[in-house]
Amino acid sequence: MLPLLKSTSIHFLNWNLERIGRCLDELTEEQVWLRPNGSSNSVGNQVLHLCGNISQWMLTGLGDAPDHRERDMEFAAAGGFSKEQLSARLTGAIAESITVITGLKEEDITRIRPVQAYQHDGLFILIHVVEHLSYHTGQIIFWTKALKDVDLDLYGGDALDSTT
Repeated sequence: MLPLLKSTSIHFLNWNLERIGRCLDELTEEQVWLRPNGSSNSVGNQVLHLCGNISQWMLTGLGDAPDHRERDMEFAAAGGFSKEQLSARLTGAIAESITVITGLKEEDITRIRPVQAYQHDGLFILIHVVEHLSYHTGQIIFWTKALKDVDLDLYGGDALDSTT
């Protein structure tokens, strides 16, 4: 079961990274930092937030790395990072996560660990990271489509109605 859990998690980390990259490619530098309203976050904020969350939950929670997250900064930023820098940060966080996932052993999945104000086992942490990334990927896709009025062609022409 562990090999399947690892491969599925890695698949969805890369799948979401690809979709966020497609959105960043589509947006201008200015659009990356536009907020839909005062209660919402920009794509740039979302990417910084994802980097922080992945780092704290996966790299610290599962990988035992030191926690350097500054969560409030993720949402307060109104620029300061280019699309390329944001993409590189997210790509790096996901690459490091894949290294952690690849090295997981059965006991890592069942061991309880502290993350933020919580105590969770490795399975919960892994699922949380994948789910959280997917959730914000959807927000980034929605905001990109709203700004650009474009079909992002996220499935590359795959015949999604086909059973073969």
